[in-house]
Amino acid sequence: MTQFKINKDLLSRNLLYKVLIFIATVAVIVYFMPRDGKFNYQFDTGKPWKYGQLIATFDFPIYKDAEVVQHEQDSMLRQFQPFFNIDRKAEADALGRLQADYQKTLKEVLPARYFHYVQKMLEEIYAAGILPTEALDSLQQDSTAAVMVVDHKLASQRETTELYSVKTAYQHILKADTLHYRPEVLRACPLNDYLTPNLQYDKARSDAARQELLDNYSWANGIVLTGQKIVDRGEIISPKTYNILESLRKESIKRNESTGQKRLMLVGQILYVCIFMLCFMLYLDLFRKEYYDHKGGMSLLFAGITLYCAVTGLMMSQNFLNVYMLPYAMLPIIIRVFLDSRTAFLTLVITVLICSVSLRYPHEFILLQCAAGLTAIFSLRELSQRSQLFQTAGVVTLTYAATFFAFELITENDLSKLNGSMYIYFVINGILLLFTYPLLFLVEKTFGFTSNVTLVELSNINTPLLRRMSETVPGTFQHSMQVANLAAAAANAIGANSQLVRTGALYHDIGKMEHPVFFTENQSGGVNPHKSLSYEQSAQVVISHVTDGIKLADKYNLPKVIKEFITTHHGKGVTKYFYISWKNEHPGEETDPAVFTYPGPNPFTKEQAILMMADAVEAASRSLPEYTEESIGKLVEKIIDGQLADGFFKNCPITFKDIAVAKNVFKEKLIIMHHTRISYPELKKQ
Repeated sequence: MTQFKINKDLLSRNLLYKVLIFIATVAVIVYFMPRDGKFNYQFDTGKPWKYGQLIATFDFPIYKDAEVVQHEQDSMLRQFQPFFNIDRKAEADALGRLQADYQKTLKEVLPARYFHYVQKMLEEIYAAGILPTEALDSLQQDSTAAVMVVDHKLASQRETTELYSVKTAYQHILKADTLHYRPEVLRACPLNDYLTPNLQYDKARSDAARQELLDNYSWANGIVLTGQKIVDRGEIISPKTYNILESLRKESIKRNESTGQKRLMLVGQILYVCIFMLCFMLYLDLFRKEYYDHKGGMSLLFAGITLYCAVTGLMMSQNFLNVYMLPYAMLPIIIRVFLDSRTAFLTLVITVLICSVSLRYPHEFILLQCAAGLTAIFSLRELSQRSQLFQTAGVVTLTYAATFFAFELITENDLSKLNGSMYIYFVINGILLLFTYPLLFLVEKTFGFTSNVTLVELSNINTPLLRRMSETVPGTFQHSMQVANLAAAAANAIGANSQLVRTGALYHDIGKMEHPVFFTENQSGGVNPHKSLSYEQSAQVVISHVTDGIKLADKYNLPKVIKEFITTHHGKGVTKYFYISWKNEHPGEETDPAVFTYPGPNPFTKEQAILMMADAVEAASRSLPEYTEESIGKLVEKIIDGQLADGFFKNCPITFKDIAVAKNVFKEKLIIMHHTRISYPELKKQ
C-alpha cells in the first residue's frame, strides 16, 4: 500500500512537471512572437504573380510611392512659415541702456548726431526683428522664405531676408549710411551691448502649423473598390500593380493593428504553438518514453525549442540582424549527441515550423533549415573529435548555399538578380556553428547528460585516475582493459552505446585501489590476506570496492552515468565464494545474506547489463584449467544463464536475442584472447 502511494505521488509530480514545462514553453514562445500584421504574398516588379487571381475584399486607397511622398512633402514644407514671438522688452531695455550710457560716458566720444543715428537704427532693427544666429542660419539653409511674427496675439508675416542676427545688425548699423556717418566713429560706441535677439521660436505654434500642413497632404492618388481584380496568376507585375499590392499590404497590416485583431492573433499564436508542442509530447510519450519520463531529457528538448523560437521572434520583431545567421543546425547536433537522430530531426522540424510564422518568407526558411539540419545530423552521427565539427560546419554551409542557389534558379529568371548577401549570412552561420563544442560542456552540466566527447576524454588511460590505477593495481587495470574490449564488442553487436560501456568498464573496479591485495589479480608471492579474516569480513572487504569506487568517482568528478556502472556491475549479487564457504563450514546454520550481498542496484540499461556479463565471464575465464572452444563456451553459458536465473536483468531493456548475440561475441573474443602460441624450436648444435 505504501509503495502504491509512493508511485502515485511520483506520477503526480511528473505530470505536474510536464504541465508546467508545457505552459512555460508556450508562454515564452508566444511572448516573443511578433504580433504586427502580415501580408502573406511575395511579389516583386518585373516578376510573374505566382498565386491565384487576387480580388480586393475591401475598399482601400492606392498610396503614393515613398519617393513621391518625400518629394511632395518637401515641396510643401518649403512653404511652411515657423512662428516667432517678439519681445518688446528687449528693445526697451536696449534703448534705455543706450540713453543711460550716453549720459554717462558716450557723449564724450560720440557726437549727438551719431547718437541719434544709432538710436534710430536700433529702433528700425528691433522693429524688423533680431534672431539668434543659429536660428537665422537654419532658416536660410532650409530656404524658408518667410516667418510669422506674433505680437500681442497678432501674427504678421515677415520675409526672412528682412530679419537680422546680432552680427548682421551690427554690420548694418556701420554700413547703412557711410556717406554721413563714418564707421570708425560709430565703433567708439559698444553697439553689441545694445543688440539682443528679440524674436524667440514658438515651438508649440510651429509644430501645430507644420502638422496642419501635413494633415492636409493626400497620401493616395486613387482607390481600389471591393470586388475589383488586382492581378491574376502569371501576370507580370508592373510598377503600377506593384504599388497597388504594396497599398493592399499596408492597409492589411493597419487593419490587423486594432485591439480586436491583435487579440485574435494572440489566440491564434497560442493555439498554433500548443498544437505543435502537444504533437511533440505525444511523439515522446509513444516512441521515446525514456526521454518523456526523464526530466533532464524533457528539459533539454523544450529548452532548445524555446530558446530558438524566442531568439527568432526577437530578431524579427526588433528587425535585428538576419535570421539566417542563427545556427539552427546546432539544435539537432546537440540533441543527436545526447539523445538520438530521429528525436533530433523532429525537434528541428517543430522548431522551424513554429519560427516560420514569424517570417515573411516561411517556405524558403523551412526548406533551407530542414535541409541543413538533416545534413548536420547525418554528418555528425557520433561526435568524438573537434575536427568532426569543422567538417560538419563546412558541409552545413555548403548545403545552405546549394539549396538557396537551387531555390533562386527556380524562382528567378535573371542571374544578375541573385541575392549575394545571403551567402555571407550562410558563412557566418557556419562559423557560429563551431561554438557547439564548448556549448556541449554547458549542456552536460545543466541537464545531466554525458557526451561521447567526454567519454572519449575519460577513456584516455593517461587521465590521473586511470594512470594511478595502472600503477597501484596493475592486475585490476589489465582486467578492466579486457572487460572494456569484451563489452564494447558486444555493445556494437547489439546496437548499444559502445563508447559508454567501454568507458564504464575502465572505471568499474577503481574501488579496488583502496585495498588492492585483497583481490587475487593483484596478489603476488602466494600471500593471501583473506586467510587471517573470517568469511564475513572478507566478504565486506570485497563488497567495499563498490562503495570505495563511488567515493573515488565523487572525488574525481566522474559523471553520474559512469558511477552507475560502478554500482551495478555486481548488482545485488552475492559474494558466492565466501557465502558458499561459510555455508559449507556451518551446515544447518543460517546467516544474514545481506552480509555477503552487494548493495546494487541491478543493471537498468543495456550497457550496464553487458558490463555485468563481460566482467563475470572475463574474471571466471582466468580460472579455467585449459582454454578450448568447448570449455570457454560452457563457461560463458553457465555464467550468463546463472545471472539470468538470479533475475539480474529483470529491470533492464535487454532482450533474449541481445543476450544470445552477446554470448557469441564473448566466446569468440575469449578464444582469441586465450589462444595458445606455438613454441619456437631451438637451433641444434652441429
